[in-house]
Amino acid sequence: RIRLARFGTKNRPHYRVYVADSRAPRDGKHLEIVGRYDPIAQKDGHKHVSLNVERIKYWLSCGAQPSDTVARLLGQAGVIPSLPRRGGTGGANANRGFAASGAT
Repeated sequence: RIRLARFGTKNRPHYRVYVADSRAPRDGKHLEIVGRYDPIAQKDGHKHVSLNVERIKYWLSCGAQPSDTVARLLGQAGVIPSLPRRGGTGGANANRGFAASGAT
């Protein structure tokens, strides 16, 4: 499984993207660190992500499954196809031109 491990201090998190056994705890034993993610926007207004794309592609070819958040990050980086955004049938996005999942 490819997922995030939280580091940093209170209200200032940063994460490492790492490969681990799916049974290992969130911040527990890992096989390899393959990237970093800083969710706090810097002065330039960007959230910084650094990924070792070559190693991520290797682990994906071995059958590693990314977590939802890592899959979103990988989709934005162009490593894997972007996943559709989550959302229900109601709420603010109800009438914005999005087709229902079963309608064609």
